[in-house]
Amino acid sequence: MPVGRTATLLREVFGASVSQGFLAGLLASAAGQAEPFLDQVRRMLVAAPVAHFDETGVRVGGRLRWLHSASDHELTLLGVHPRRGNEGIDAVGVLPDFTGVAVHDGHLPYRQYDAIHALCNAHHLRELTAVTERDPTQRWAADLAVLLQETNVHAYLARAAGRSSLTDQQLGWLRDRYDQLIVQARSANPRPPLTGLRGAPRLGVTGSLVRRLDERRDEVLRFATDLKVPFTNNQAERDVRPAKTQLKISGCHRSETTAKA
Repeated sequence: MPVGRTATLLREVFGASVSQGFLAGLLASAAGQAEPFLDQVRRMLVAAPVAHFDETGVRVGGRLRWLHSASDHELTLLGVHPRRGNEGIDAVGVLPDFTGVAVHDGHLPYRQYDAIHALCNAHHLRELTAVTERDPTQRWAADLAVLLQETNVHAYLARAAGRSSLTDQQLGWLRDRYDQLIVQARSANPRPPLTGLRGAPRLGVTGSLVRRLDERRDEVLRFATDLKVPFTNNQAERDVRPAKTQLKISGCHRSETTAKA
């Protein structure tokens, strides 16, 4: 809630007339006392077997800053930093020492850390749907989306039954079918020929997706080979949503200090 609305609430509900400046001072004071708690959250997330990571833009003092998140099913740690990449990730203090499974959307700086990586399949489903909408002849995209969704159902049922992974038969069929669809995708989207100019030719949106699904297939299918890993990175996206809602209401944070508090 905005500070002004909070002051109104306190006055109307409790009969306590307080100034907005007083409430802003409480925020800074509380943030200063939270450091031991935040250190403990940081240590617990570093030790977690699976954690989610994400980042989103926020406005601070009229400038673009980045809200970084690290979380599991119980804990969420947020940090504001001028940089979107490794500097901002390091400032949160989880991923540099994390050795579990890091679930994320494929943001390139996450690759710099020695974690086991798992990619968000909610992103892949959206991208596969877009491929089909752009070109209905690319049947592999719809078939791959169905394969991922059906495998997620099997993973859910196996998890509910107390199993730690799918059966060897299920995994063998999954990998064979996945390989078949990637071959179809490669055939429908061949790499562009070399031009002799510096750098590799651009693959385009669909070509880049096919390359990622091919080269990162273990990370795409991590949810099936390790049932501790969820199908999506929705946990992290839910964690940053309240901050985005606050910005829609209040517009921006006035200062770096207030944003961090």
